[in-house]
Amino acid sequence: MTLATREHIARRVARDIPVGAVVNLGIGAPTMVSNFLEPDRHVVLHTENGMLAMGPEAQGDQIDTDLVNAGKIPVTELEGASYFHHADSFAMMRGGHLDVCVLGAFQVATNGDLANWLVNTPDAIPAVGGAMDLAAGAKNVWVMMDLLTKTGESKLVGSRSYPLTGLGCVSRVYTDHGVIDLTPAGPVLVEAFGGHTAHSLSDITGETILERNPEA
Repeated sequence: MTLATREHIARRVARDIPVGAVVNLGIGAPTMVSNFLEPDRHVVLHTENGMLAMGPEAQGDQIDTDLVNAGKIPVTELEGASYFHHADSFAMMRGGHLDVCVLGAFQVATNGDLANWLVNTPDAIPAVGGAMDLAAGAKNVWVMMDLLTKTGESKLVGSRSYPLTGLGCVSRVYTDHGVIDLTPAGPVLVEAFGGHTAHSLSDITGETILERNPEA
């Protein structure tokens, strides 16, 4: 059973981003989405350290150590790129000016609660960054993550146990096992990877994953 790779998931996320959307990609795996955005879709990437119209990750001679995203990854700039103060950047985030943000997560509850900045271990280092602002301000919050932890626990849970980032904010979760919408009726399987079904994912997560209504 072959699960989706990070590259496959990033490509899948990129495909779902609406034409012309203003989007923030969280640090870590979501950053990869920038590499799969087709130029003719005119998606504008925002990064909270103060840039609009960020391009794909920089490679080779493109690397300028002064031009990085919020995760300190060297990036490129697209035509029309602009730079601004942190306060303006966070005003964009909190003011509802982002159409989509894609974040990583430690846990996502089936009601959309997000936990992505601290786990409950003695040696954990808090790393909230701008996630709370994005979770509160973006019109659509999507999560890109592995479905299971390294020790096999589901990150999609009925009720989160890790500290909260945002209440009921996540609408879609992209995982290596499948894409799942979080709806008022419960989690709904949009697309499965590796031969999984809604039934098998329900067994893995311990949560009831609903089949998608093809007429919906």
